[in-house]
Amino acid sequence: MKITDVKTAILTGPCTSDPFLSECRKRRSAAFIEIYTDSGITGIGETYAGYFFPEVVPKIVNFFAPILIGQDPDNIELLWQRMYHCGNYWCRVGLGSAVLSGIDAALWDIKGKREKKPVYQLLGGAKHNKLLCYATGGPSNYPLEKLEKKIEFYLSLGFTAVKIGAGSFTKEQGLIISQDPAQAADCEAKKMDFLRKRFGKDLLIMIDGHMGNNDSCIWNLQTAYAVVEAIKEYNVFFFEEPLHYTDISGYANLCKMTEVPVAGGECLTSFSEWYTFVSNDCFDIGQPDAAFTGGLTEFMKISCLLQSRNRKIATHSWGAGGAFMQNIHCGFASENTAILEIAPAFGPLHSEIIDDDFHMKDGYVYPPSKPGLGIKLTDDIKNRYKFVPGSGEFNSVPGKVLKE
Repeated sequence: MKITDVKTAILTGPCTSDPFLSECRKRRSAAFIEIYTDSGITGIGETYAGYFFPEVVPKIVNFFAPILIGQDPDNIELLWQRMYHCGNYWCRVGLGSAVLSGIDAALWDIKGKREKKPVYQLLGGAKHNKLLCYATGGPSNYPLEKLEKKIEFYLSLGFTAVKIGAGSFTKEQGLIISQDPAQAADCEAKKMDFLRKRFGKDLLIMIDGHMGNNDSCIWNLQTAYAVVEAIKEYNVFFFEEPLHYTDISGYANLCKMTEVPVAGGECLTSFSEWYTFVSNDCFDIGQPDAAFTGGLTEFMKISCLLQSRNRKIATHSWGAGGAFMQNIHCGFASENTAILEIAPAFGPLHSEIIDDDFHMKDGYVYPPSKPGLGIKLTDDIKNRYKFVPGSGEFNSVPGKVLKE
């Protein structure tokens, strides 16, 4: 079998069918890589970079395409290393590695289809019969009565675990979050007290600080510590991104200072970047994203690295349907996976991409069963969700403001 062509499809569609998440984001972009072979098998993968900067993905894929065309797609590790080395100056971390994630996934998809096996079986087999999952809830919709309805909605979908954002969010005011240690701690403690009194002790709750990804403030170690200490009595499953990723020492110190599990890693790309954080014990729970870390190949290396430090994994997943399934396969193949992130009430760029191979019941996800990654990308889908320039998400700054 030989690779005959490599193409990129960039699409734009509704971000989600979740009415609460829709308050802050109406649409999403996505980038899929298609690898064609002379056997008629086509592999499909997604890069999470397509959610942020879709316009550049086809250019990067075209840069790597000559390395792939004419080669046996079964040589996944070799082809990955060739692409990585070719882009050495700009691919060790960042955008280059993120785009390699989609190419790598498409190669694994071909291998799975060729061998008629789900990809997780090729990654070492399923280490779990089922995996706990949580509804990724985005910001904390306010007032508290609205946040209550948000959690009720996720419970009605079958979730038993939820993640909410730090601070408060309204359509009128946007995100409000304080940098002051006392104020930030008081806000999160009141929120947790309300949710525990309303939903009891059995609901698993996670909090996301989104530090570095919001336009309001960035916490320092003092503020982050004040917040996690204020909410530790409420049995939080983990606190995600309480600090900016530029603060490596802050993460390491926070993990030593608090009993609350500190999670992070969704913004990290490639094993080399992960190694810096993991070797410094920056996370109690790592959150690699198979559509962003460099691919499924890199994800599994990162999983083993975290396990060697007795750390768990909570997969990150906020790409479209391809990224969604890539992370599920990696989650089942990783022995130290504690929980899967799931987009609740996902939109058409999830539902129409996932090939009826997502199985969730009573708060648990079950292993996929179809060969490959279990995703599809038809001409009809491409035609109905044509790309809208500028539909990628970014952090607004003076001179460049996100419209939706």
